[in-house]
Amino acid sequence: MTDPRHYPATYKDWLDGARPHTWANAFAPVVAGTGAAAAIDGAHLGRALLALVVAWALICGVNYANDYSDGIRGTDDDRTGPQRLTGGGLAKPAHVKYAAFACFGVAGIAGIALSLLSAWWFILVGAVCIAGAWFYTGGKNPYGYRGLGEIAVFVFFGLVAVLGTQFTQAGRVTWVGLALAVGVGAMSAGVNLVNNIRDIPSDSQTGKITLAVRLGDAKARNLFTALALLPFALTIAVALTAWPALISLLAFPLALMAVRTVNSGAQAGALIPVLGLTGRAMLIWAVLMAAGLVFAS
Repeated sequence: MTDPRHYPATYKDWLDGARPHTWANAFAPVVAGTGAAAAIDGAHLGRALLALVVAWALICGVNYANDYSDGIRGTDDDRTGPQRLTGGGLAKPAHVKYAAFACFGVAGIAGIALSLLSAWWFILVGAVCIAGAWFYTGGKNPYGYRGLGEIAVFVFFGLVAVLGTQFTQAGRVTWVGLALAVGVGAMSAGVNLVNNIRDIPSDSQTGKITLAVRLGDAKARNLFTALALLPFALTIAVALTAWPALISLLAFPLALMAVRTVNSGAQAGALIPVLGLTGRAMLIWAVLMAAGLVFAS
């Protein structure tokens, strides 16, 4: 039976549903991991591109999955920020779910190819990543509703993405790779955290217990500050063995702008620009750090 409702989603709505402002969370770890691989003469452009497809498809998939799961639960009925495909009635919920799994399929295909070129057991890692992307807000007991979202982002888009990128190219990981993984993971988790700080009022009402809700507004903002600034402390550590890495400090003003906005007490829509600021700071930090490591190698 045909659904009589009209779903007016346009191409732009679907693009917005993929949340391009979060794509830095996918690009930064691959750039950083490739830089870490280059530092030990192991960079491989083809494998880097496959890793980029995996990370980008995963971030799009998790964004569509969140849109679908939050929408059918009613979490997005009263929220600050761009209108969602499902919660805003722009697209049929099933179609949003299909979009999520299509993205996961692309990530899976690219991930299998990358695994066969490097280490077969990365297929298992990829399966865990896809499951983590879906169950963040999907399923009967989503871990994103239990305050574990930022931890998952740190692990998947920080440790796994950066170190996985380095390993699939160079065949091993290094302490420099770990430092970059922690730095990218911290900022990536910060992007997620500030998004949840913005939604504390609506999430509290709908029972979505994010880390920001658990910590409360003030402590969540303090944690964001630590996450946003941690990469620059790591820059100093990396520079002790590769001084050109200091160029990544050029990203510090962007991170500082984000921190100042968050600590000014900004609420609701005033926090939206912080998402982009933090994402750009993370990507620029990763690009400059990788460039510094290549120069030093």
